[in-house]
Amino acid sequence: MGIIGTIFVGLIVGLLARFLKPGDDSMGWIMTILLGIAGSLAATYGGQALGIYQAGQAAGFFGALVGAIILLVIYGFIKKN
Repeated sequence: MGIIGTIFVGLIVGLLARFLKPGDDSMGWIMTILLGIAGSLAATYGGQALGIYQAGQAAGFFGALVGAIILLVIYGFIKKN
């Protein structure tokens, strides 16, 4: 998948994570895309560390979504302080 595909998937995952997590998350499009991409990367490498995924295997859509929601919760805690 190229960079455009990664950005598009990151946008979709970021938007869904913001929709599923309750509360007010005022962030722009760029931050939403970065959140989705970071969630996908966190799910991929976290899954490899836990033995869920093999090296070179990407996390699935739901894994990326869970990773993005976790990062959104962490971002909310950091933003409060």
